[in-house]
This record gives sequence, C-alpha cells and structure tokens, in this order.
Amino acid sequence: MDLTTNYLGLKLRSPLVPSASPLSAEVENILSMEDAGAAAVVLPSLFEEQLSLESYELDHHLTYGTESFPESLTYFPQHQSFRIGPEEYLNLIYKAKEKVKIPIIASLNGSSLDGWTDYARMIEQAGAAALELNIYSVYTDPELTSGQIEQHYIDMLKVVKAAVQIPVAMKLSPYFTNMANMVKRLDDAGADGLVLFNRFYQPDINLETLEVQPHVLLSTPQAMRLPLRWIAILYGRVHAHLAATSGIYNAHDVLKMLMAGANITMLCSVLLRHGIGHIKCIEQEMCQWMEKHEYESVKQLQGSMSQKHCPNPSAFERAQYMRALQTYLPEWGRVY
Repeated sequence: MDLTTNYLGLKLRSPLVPSASPLSAEVENILSMEDAGAAAVVLPSLFEEQLSLESYELDHHLTYGTESFPESLTYFPQHQSFRIGPEEYLNLIYKAKEKVKIPIIASLNGSSLDGWTDYARMIEQAGAAALELNIYSVYTDPELTSGQIEQHYIDMLKVVKAAVQIPVAMKLSPYFTNMANMVKRLDDAGADGLVLFNRFYQPDINLETLEVQPHVLLSTPQAMRLPLRWIAILYGRVHAHLAATSGIYNAHDVLKMLMAGANITMLCSVLLRHGIGHIKCIEQEMCQWMEKHEYESVKQLQGSMSQKHCPNPSAFERAQYMRALQTYLPEWGRVY
C-alpha cells in the first residue's frame, strides 16, 4: 500500500503527523513517534513571550550597575548584537535532527512582527525542515478593522518568508469573515502550507478562588467537521498544501480528510489520550480499509470528495445546512 504524500515539498511516508504538543518536547518521544510510523513531527510552539522575556532579562543583567562606573560600559557590547532566545528549543531541533530520519517541523507562536525573523533564521540553522507560524491574537480594540487584522497575518508571513529558505506554513483560526479570501491572500503571499484549524483555548472562572484560570479541553471527533468542510472547499483552489488538524482520532477520520483534499492529517488529542503507539493502529486500519475498497495509494484518495470533484458541490455550503435542519429528528421522535 502506497501511503506516501507530499507536504511543504517534503516527501512523507504517510499522512500521519503528530502536531505541536507537550509530547514532542522530548527527543525520546520523537524517537517513539518515528518507530510508531509518524511521517514527520511538529515541535511544541516557542512563544513570542519567551523570546521577549529572555531578551529583557539578558539586557538587565548585562547593563545592571554599569552606569556607576562609566568606563565599564566599553566592556559590554550592545545587547542587540546577542543571539538571544531559549537555547533549549534550538538544542531540541538539533538533537532530534541527529536522532531521527523523519522531518522536524518547528513552530513559532506569537502576535507581533518584532523579533521573529532572527529566531526563524536560528531555527533554520538548527536543522528544522520547515516552520509553522501559529499566530494567536485575541483582538479587543473596537477601532481595529478586520482589514487591519488580516493584513497583519500577511505581513507576518512575508517577513518570515524573507528571512528563511525553508518552507513556511500558516496555522489559522476559523474566525475570518471570508476564509476563502484570506486563504487566497496568504497563498498569493507565498504560504507553502495552511494548517486548518487552530483551537484557541478559552479561560475559565474558578468560583472558589474567584480567579480566571486556564482550562485545556482536548478536542473531540466532532471538531473535525469544520476543517473537513474548508479543506474540501479549498482543495484545487490554492497552491499551498493543506494540513488537517482538530478532532482526528481514527483511520476513518484520516481517510475523510484525505478525500476532502488534505495532504496530511495532524494528530494531537488522540495521542495525549491513547499514547504515541496509537499512530501504528491508525495506519494499520487505514491500510485495511484501503485494501478492502481497492485503493492502492493515498494519491487516489486525495481530493476525491472535495467540492471540486464532489457530485453535489453545494453539499459543502448552505444546502447542507438546510438539509440538516429539515431532516433532523429529536431522539424521542425516532422509530427504531
């Protein structure tokens, strides 16, 4: 069975790729992922705040007290000339690259343009095969327009693309007014890949301590419907490769995403729930289904049920919404 696929110009042995999560923060886990059949691995995100904090702390320690003895200033180079940032992240890339044969994809998570380009270059030099930009921003300024927000994404992509030679993917949220237009603009700006969709973790309120607290909820299989729809709509309309993420738990989920048009499927919550070895189970179930239905390769599957090739293209738009509402019966009204 030929499970090979292409993502970001990388030929992968299968479409099964662990996405950014705490699991990929350890080289031993990355080795286990490769052994289980992972085709590539996305490292946990390096946050912009980590870079900013380390830059501030280094500047503070280098210059603290120097004003007391003016001549000592000459011994300290300007802090801007230092290559600063969490060295552990670069070491993780370097060590993983040494230990495994599968591609290592780094991830940067931030909201501003400052400081990203230098670290993107360092990530490339450490050996990352590609870079995923995870732009997380909660915009609360009522004067900020949607056009300004969208342009920020375009600008972020352009500055990083200009700084590195490795492929760059954009991990997007589903909250744009016109997703199709936003994707087209990113595609025109040179995005090599689009990861659909990012899940924004929402805060919760602790009623006992009256504090706002983080609350991580793992995705459920129902979450895959949103990326499934948009990948099916976008397939064949953009040059960028499409990565599906959110709610992918089993071989059937993977097969559906491939039929919609995904180049790869990203696994996170399922591995946190069931362990890294579950990758092998998904691959085996994929092969069994493909053999039973006489598919010889992933390429045969890819895009076969996209809007471009679907017998009823309107099924991915408003018609499906109307049909769902008109045909649904409540549990108590069903005849079994």
